[in-house]
Amino acid sequence: MSATTSSIVFDDIFTINAIDKEGKKFDRVSRLYAHSKNYDMELTLDYNIELFPLQQDESFAMALASSLARGTTAGAAGMDASDTDDKERDVWRPDGKGRRGLEEDYDYVMYGKVYKFDGSTSEIVTVYASFGGLLLSLTGSFRHLTSVVLGDPVYLLIRK
Repeated sequence: MSATTSSIVFDDIFTINAIDKEGKKFDRVSRLYAHSKNYDMELTLDYNIELFPLQQDESFAMALASSLARGTTAGAAGMDASDTDDKERDVWRPDGKGRRGLEEDYDYVMYGKVYKFDGSTSEIVTVYASFGGLLLSLTGSFRHLTSVVLGDPVYLLIRK
């Protein structure tokens, strides 16, 4: 990580092992099962197949971020919180007039909330997040998920 604080709390490259292995439940949504290359993580993710089609054995980069803002977070560059709030407010706007954020670097972005953090063993944990009903489950070493906080909003960003 650079001297500035990043809003990305997790990122890795995943390879899809299976899609809809328990059967297809919805027309436009599929569930993928993937394994990460760097951190040995297991991912289960619901996603919209019309917006972002994926195939088995395909690889993609996935990141979880606390904000779409690039660079520093509040107080990291000597700014007070009110200055940062004003500058961060319009990071993403539907009219395209806001500053460009992390979403510019990715093909598929979802906004949701971390609703469960399951520590089944002391070493292995599972993070659960919901993106408007599309679910994510990420399992692996707690060391790689220390920045993910229960109850916090989260952005999921994917690119091929």
